[in-house]
Amino acid sequence: MRLLLLMSAVLVGLATPAMARPVSYPGGWTVMQMNDAFSNSLHIHYSPTAKYSVGYKGEYFRQGEWQFHGVQLNNLLHRWNKPDSQANLYLKSAIGVAYSDHGVFDNKSEAAGFTGIAADWENRRFFTSYENRGIYAGDIDKQFSQKARVGVAPYIGDYGDVHTWLMVQVDHAPSAKDELTVTPLVRLFKGADLLEAGVNNNGRILFNFVHRF
Repeated sequence: MRLLLLMSAVLVGLATPAMARPVSYPGGWTVMQMNDAFSNSLHIHYSPTAKYSVGYKGEYFRQGEWQFHGVQLNNLLHRWNKPDSQANLYLKSAIGVAYSDHGVFDNKSEAAGFTGIAADWENRRFFTSYENRGIYAGDIDKQFSQKARVGVAPYIGDYGDVHTWLMVQVDHAPSAKDELTVTPLVRLFKGADLLEAGVNNNGRILFNFVHRF
């Protein structure tokens, strides 16, 4: 019975968008390139175990015109495996350097970092997630943001198929020009590749790409 439950959990993980998560399988590398209404980022990480990953994080914040470069650590705090669903709780933190030459800043660098939690629940038909982040970059910037998603799979694909998810993302960023935004998007993934594309209520494009190897 336990073996049957374990196999069911594995099959669910294979058939759902697990590859978008910040921790991979032991020994796995992941490249995550994210673009939304607020920033453009690149995260390349390695997972020594299934409990954590570590890697480079680079991000450009368009409103403040500053950039961050550092090391990011992602910890899987807990995973709930059920016969037909899975839930996860993560802690994502980074430390590095912020740089800006915008406005009053003249090639200014500051020690910087961020931390936040991320949680998700999914089965083969439905998906929901929540994430927040607090950023400290000295005089350059200080901000808090959070976002949530809900999604539905219009069909149930088998392992190896192209999987499609229709999602809606809500972003809340109190310090941003557009404090609250809503983004309908489509997520496609097959094998080691995942792609997301959408447009928010202000016409800003979301485009994300993830590759595991």
